[in-house]
Amino acid sequence: MGTHRHGAMGLHPELAEMREWLERSGSTSNSAIAVEGLILLAGVYAAISPWVIHFAAQTPSLTASNLIVGITIALIGFALTLAPDRMLRVAWMIVPLGLWLIISPWVATAAHSARAGIIWSNVIVGALTVLLGLAAMGLTIGRSRHHDMRR
Repeated sequence: MGTHRHGAMGLHPELAEMREWLERSGSTSNSAIAVEGLILLAGVYAAISPWVIHFAAQTPSLTASNLIVGITIALIGFALTLAPDRMLRVAWMIVPLGLWLIISPWVATAAHSARAGIIWSNVIVGALTVLLGLAAMGLTIGRSRHHDMRR
């Protein structure tokens, strides 16, 4: 009776799909894993940077901006690690978010001026985010081509 159940389960259509998903996720390259993880970390840093650089009290609008943009970047990075095939179309959003981090110290502050530490922090994490976004776009293009070739 046990073999009969196992045999019927082996024919289940979702099982083949699950095997294919596990094969694809297991074959993710180390560079893709690194890029996705670094995107997640860049987002977390951008979100907590107002408290790390100590500007949360002086510039509440920039604090809110960094928090929202950082959480968004971190969520995209997390989603890329969980479901890279489904997130192909979202990776491009990382680039404009990084660009916003670069210009936000001048745009989001009331006096259009920020301390040097705030500017450097945002420019560095923003530039890194842009580069990681471009890398993620390149990786997802490669994945989609590989996926199209397999069909």
